[in-house]
Amino acid sequence: MDEKDRRILACLQADGRMSNQELADRVNLSPSPCLRRVRQLENSGVIQGYTALVDEQAVGLSVTAFVRVRLQVHSTESVNTFERAIAGMDAVLDCYVMTGSADFLLRVLVESLKDYEEFVRYQLHAVPYVASIDTSFAYGHVKRATVFPRLKASD
Repeated sequence: MDEKDRRILACLQADGRMSNQELADRVNLSPSPCLRRVRQLENSGVIQGYTALVDEQAVGLSVTAFVRVRLQVHSTESVNTFERAIAGMDAVLDCYVMTGSADFLLRVLVESLKDYEEFVRYQLHAVPYVASIDTSFAYGHVKRATVFPRLKASD
């Protein structure tokens, strides 16, 4: 991956809806080579897809919870069971494997505290091997970046 590819990625992360012509202009390429580079980035799996950023509040998902989960045992079976269960939970937007006191960190998005309680009681508690659940609620949002730090390029 060269500097042109990095600039293409930065531009697409900032605005995935820009036309190929606009992208080509921004990275100083003609449209055909620019499109070839984008297709190569897609085919190689560097670009995994395109999406829209949606305001959680606007669609009624006003509660963001960061949930630290510790497992009772650390076996292949317990980890695989937990990961499979989490993969099927719509309220979980992100799940990270962690170092430190928690084994996993979840970002959960729900409509209300009541919905969060139901998520914990009926989904998370139902997962085998869960030893502890520790939740922090976000009450504000300071920054959301969409362009990776290494990709930021000066215009």
